[in-house]
Parts: sequence; C-alpha cells; structure tokens
Amino acid sequence: MDDRLERVIRQQLRKAGRQFEEAKRAYAEGRSDPDGGNAGTERYDLPTDADDRARIVCRRYAERRTTAVDAEGRPACFESGHADCEGCAEDVRDGYVETW
Repeated sequence: MDDRLERVIRQQLRKAGRQFEEAKRAYAEGRSDPDGGNAGTERYDLPTDADDRARIVCRRYAERRTTAVDAEGRPACFESGHADCEGCAEDVRDGYVETW
C-alpha cells in the first residue's frame, strides 16, 4: 500500500475514533443529567419521576429515559443537528412525545 494512502486512512480512522468517543461521552452526560435543569417538565406538562425529571421514550435509542427538559423543550440528551433529537424536541413542544 502506498505510504500516502496509508497515512490518509490512519488519519480518517483517528478522526472517526475521536468522534465516536465524543458521542459516547455526550450520551453518558445526557443520561446522567449533570445540569439538573427541568424548566420544561411543567411547561410542556410531561410526566415526571420523584426527582422531577421527565419520563420520555428516546427516539434516537428507543429506550425509556428520565431526563431534564429545558424551557425550549429539549431534553438534556439533545444533540443539535441529529434528526431524531430534533424530532423529539419538536414532539415535546407539540405535546406528542411518547412518555411512560
């Protein structure tokens, strides 16, 4: 294999690895709810748990989740630009989000 091609492939693999680790970290932060903000749970009339976090079904990972919802209707695990996350936030604002 040509040295130049090998270098390009290695760079792309490192870049993909960094993106994966960042996504994994963001997912873990979203699940643990580090900021505790929950202004949206009352505003959007969402069912909550004992800690006043919204009980929603994540569209992206198809799992039940308790999370804070901000005043704009975005769950703490929200990732801007991701189609499922954008759709989830829209559903929260429109009152059609799946809850449990």
